[in-house]
Amino acid sequence: MEIVDNQLRDDTPQEVRRTLERLLASGHSQSEARRLIASVVSTVVYDVLKEHRPFNEPAYIAALQRLPRLPWEDEPA
Repeated sequence: MEIVDNQLRDDTPQEVRRTLERLLASGHSQSEARRLIASVVSTVVYDVLKEHRPFNEPAYIAALQRLPRLPWEDEPA
């Protein structure tokens, strides 16, 4: 949640704020919207650490844009 707080405070990337506002407008509570964003953050951080690759901001933004569909819901079975 600290990463989400920092990104919202710094407005970087701007898609985090846009995603929060979009989720709030669609009826999600503040805490649920932040939890959804944090779910994307945790998935991205896990992938960076597991795969030893650099942070991919375009992929992160795309995952935010797909919310409330969570990243692991996009994975093939």
